[in-house]
Amino acid sequence: MKRILLKTILGIAVLISSSCSGFLDLKPDQKMVVPKSLEHCELLLNDYTAMNTGYPTLGEVANDDYFLNASDWSAMSEFEDQQTYIWAIDMVILNNQWQNPYKVVYLSNQILDVLSKLGPSQDMQKYNKVLGAAHFFRAFAFHQVATTFTMPYRESTVAEEMGIPLRLSPDMDYKSVRANLKESFVQIISDYKMAIAHLPKTETLKGRPHKAASYAGLARVYLDMQDYKQAYAYADSCLQVQQELLNYKELNQTASYPIDRFNKEVLFPAIGMYTPLLSHYQARIDTNLYEEYSEYDYRKNIFFQPNVNEVDNFGFKGSYDNSDAQPFVGLTTSEVYLIRAESAARTGKVPQALADVNTLLKNRIDVDYFIPITETDPDKLLRIILKERRKELIFRGQRWSDLKRLNQDDRFKKTLVRVIDGKEFRLEPNSLKYAHLIPDLVISESGMLQNKR
Repeated sequence: MKRILLKTILGIAVLISSSCSGFLDLKPDQKMVVPKSLEHCELLLNDYTAMNTGYPTLGEVANDDYFLNASDWSAMSEFEDQQTYIWAIDMVILNNQWQNPYKVVYLSNQILDVLSKLGPSQDMQKYNKVLGAAHFFRAFAFHQVATTFTMPYRESTVAEEMGIPLRLSPDMDYKSVRANLKESFVQIISDYKMAIAHLPKTETLKGRPHKAASYAGLARVYLDMQDYKQAYAYADSCLQVQQELLNYKELNQTASYPIDRFNKEVLFPAIGMYTPLLSHYQARIDTNLYEEYSEYDYRKNIFFQPNVNEVDNFGFKGSYDNSDAQPFVGLTTSEVYLIRAESAARTGKVPQALADVNTLLKNRIDVDYFIPITETDPDKLLRIILKERRKELIFRGQRWSDLKRLNQDDRFKKTLVRVIDGKEFRLEPNSLKYAHLIPDLVISESGMLQNKR
């Protein structure tokens, strides 16, 4: 009975959220079954496919951690992926990069609407868990949209930059309007703080968030905002609750996918859309990046495998989802250690920065060859930490955000270059193309402003 009810409720949500504009101007049939109870809300939250999968991958497609050969690029069937790879796209037809996270928003809003009508519950523990989880999922989905479809967060211009539509109600009777970027991040922060206030410290259901995941999500947000004091504080709060790391020595380096799904580092599991060009059969790891891993670094064999068709080229197999071509974009303790390390280096806490980066690397490098980092110059230490961040978080959904953030600093800005059949394509630092285009049908149905080009 529960399975039938869940399918019915989700069927309605999919119908609504799959409207041309991402649930704009579509009113549900009044006879449709909608969630009404705490049990219904839990059923929605527990649907892993709806809530934890299908997040945008445009940033992964466009980043500099890998390259394609000309024949694989030419053979790609998805126009958007092909053109995004060379930063040339000027029209988006497919809606799912936008629609999928807004389906999560819609379901979260449905749950919050039900909870507001239920009032005090006999089971306050369950009520609070559901309330906190709905706020968490909405925050996570909004942030995924913001990192993909908006320009980087700059304190001096954030109030003038276009943000995202802040759908805060399941009501279908209003069109989406883009908030500014400041308002967008204020809402994301507010939702994460509500999640922190209501979620428990532990959660037995693998796909559901808990308090440490909320701290981690907020630390990631503040890092994007370059508010390193707050990023440090929330990363620290997370690691006070959950600090376990995998020891890569214990993993099977020869396995097809050596890292278990839902392993002890995973605070919140989430994956991007299936994107064939990111498969280890097609995506070749950037040669210079591959060479950054020493021969005593377990990640060199755990993350990468030789390309069977090309000598000296490697594909990625180190997914935290134990899968291929669906980037893991969730939250892990390893990412949080790096957030705290970077934030510490930037805010004068050098001993803490050293402790964090060395704690991570001790679990990644052969102990017989591990040499602790001892650099105390903050600028040099920051460079080391950023290099380790890129090496650790490859294909983890963070490189695009990092490029947007670091391009604002002359020390770290970078021009990206692709070459296809001898033709060069370039993405300059702070280009308008760092905000991907919103699908055309969403723009035409809603009337909201498109990103500039």
